[in-house]
Amino acid sequence: MPDTIETVIVGGGQAGLALSYMLTQLGCEHIVLEQAAQAGEAWRHRWDSFTLVTPNWSFRLPGAEYDGADPGGFMPGGEVIQRLENYVRNFQLPVRFGTRVSAIEPQESGKGYLVTAGSTALRAEKVVIATGLYQKPKLLAVSAALPAHIRQLHSGDYRNPLNLPAGAVLVVGGGQSGCQIAEELYQSGCKVYLSTGTAARVPRRYRGRDIYEWANLTGFLDRTPDNLPSPLARFASNPLVTGKDGGHALDLHQFFRDGVMLLGHLRGYENGNLLFAPDLKESLMKSEKLGASLIQMIDGYIAQTRLPVPPEMLNNRTDGLAAPEILELDLKQSDIGTIIWATGYAFDYTWIKLPVTDSDGFPMTQRGVTQYPGLYFLGMPWLHKQKSGLLLGVGEDAAYLADQMAGPSIM
Repeated sequence: MPDTIETVIVGGGQAGLALSYMLTQLGCEHIVLEQAAQAGEAWRHRWDSFTLVTPNWSFRLPGAEYDGADPGGFMPGGEVIQRLENYVRNFQLPVRFGTRVSAIEPQESGKGYLVTAGSTALRAEKVVIATGLYQKPKLLAVSAALPAHIRQLHSGDYRNPLNLPAGAVLVVGGGQSGCQIAEELYQSGCKVYLSTGTAARVPRRYRGRDIYEWANLTGFLDRTPDNLPSPLARFASNPLVTGKDGGHALDLHQFFRDGVMLLGHLRGYENGNLLFAPDLKESLMKSEKLGASLIQMIDGYIAQTRLPVPPEMLNNRTDGLAAPEILELDLKQSDIGTIIWATGYAFDYTWIKLPVTDSDGFPMTQRGVTQYPGLYFLGMPWLHKQKSGLLLGVGEDAAYLADQMAGPSIM
């Protein structure tokens, strides 16, 4: 006979732990099931030099908000992991590590859920899915056609340049991760090819403040899905900045000046040649346009609020637009020995035995609350606001769900 518990939280990352903290404060019975052996597993799948892209002040796990001496700095990945481990220990959160949930299905009575994890089964009144974004590494279909001697790895498996074989490196994916990895590689002396995207080019700091501080002040991070032009906009890349070496912008035009070979989107492989779309310049111009719209929003906010901040003229580089549109790249002649897929992650909710996702695979909720009583999602961007998946916003969403869940029993 399965054990019965009030609430099961699936996933012990920042979202699951934040909700566990909230439920603990409310005295609500619950358990967190985490498939990894320790806290902070998603943060462990980062390269060695990784730092937070958002400033330290944005670390806002409830009860453990950043209060250190460097709020404008960017903590390294190891410190993020340590803080999550301390969070579990200091608040004695009920996390069961090494427990992978394989199925969630409604009870025959129609009230509550059966949660299966290996040989363990739990009957729960409420279940919260807090498995986050990093569920299943996503590769392009062309990866299966590439020669066996080419080393292929996902960005989550990249650690540092010394761990790569000799030869040039192709980074596929021009978002934050891809550009941070490409920058580290070329600065270490590697020849780098970068298949770019359309992430916004912005300054790290503008008019005296970090770009994320402006995004927070202006309400940009508080946007809700109804503010978006289409549901697909939920998957747009974040602006091109990094926290490494004190933080700076990731400028593809500077990359080109420094010798990185910029390419359009990878579309195939044929007869020893990688095939690319003729959209490099289009992507660069879209990146500029997205960045300019964000700067325009900030300037408008400053004017409206009459903030006493200095004006600033931005560097409007266009160097990358002079890059040739390369449609074919000979693998052998280019000496590419490694391809790094910085192509993100795919969702996988097939283990939830209810139709809980839309046509894009994204959970269907109202502020994390599904149409099924007692079933919730937490910790993904745009579940309520853009910041819902960030350390900056997950506590706000966790507090809301905890209040919802503290109501009368459904069983």
